[in-house]
Amino acid sequence: MSVPPNIVDAARHVLAEDGLAAATLERISAAAGVSRMTLHRRGVTKEEILRTLAGQLQVAYREAFWPALVGKGTGRERLELALRLQCEVTEENLATLQALSDSAREAIYHDSHGLTRPEFVQPLERLLIDGAADGSLRQTDPAEMATLLFNAVGHTYRHLRTGHGWKPRRASEAVIALMMQGVAS
Repeated sequence: MSVPPNIVDAARHVLAEDGLAAATLERISAAAGVSRMTLHRRGVTKEEILRTLAGQLQVAYREAFWPALVGKGTGRERLELALRLQCEVTEENLATLQALSDSAREAIYHDSHGLTRPEFVQPLERLLIDGAADGSLRQTDPAEMATLLFNAVGHTYRHLRTGHGWKPRRASEAVIALMMQGVAS
C-alpha cells in the first residue's frame, strides 16, 4: 500500500512541529486537509506512514550517494563527498529526524537484527574498499567501518545542529574532518 504524498507531507509537518507523540492520525489528516475517516478507508496507519518515511529516506540517501559512487577521484575523495552528501540529506530531513522517537528511528535505520540496514551503509562500504585498493584509505573491516561512519556522521551532525545550534557548514565540516582522519591512510 502506498501512502499518498499529501499525507506524507502532512506527517512531516506535524512531526516537525510537535514531535512523534503529537503526530496522531487526527492531526495528520487535519494537516493534509482530509478526514480521519479518509485515512481509515485508505488503510493508512501511523506505522505505514513511518514505513513510507523510512523508504523515502532510503531513496534520498541512495540518490545522494550515487555521485560519490560513480564519480572520479580517489576512494578518499569520493568517501568525503559521500559523507558531505549524507549531511545534506540529514539537513533536509532534520526536523523529521529530530521529531522521531528513538524507537521510530530504530525502525527506520535498523533491520530485525538491530544492524544498520545495508541500503544505508553499502555505498560507504564500497568507497572504503575502493580507497583501500587505491591506497588513499587505510585497510579496515569495510562493513564495520561503513556502519560506524554512517551512524557517527548522521547522529553527530544532527546533534550538533539541534543540540548545539551549529550552522550546517560548521557541523558537516567538523564531523567529516574527524571521520576522515580516522580512515585516512
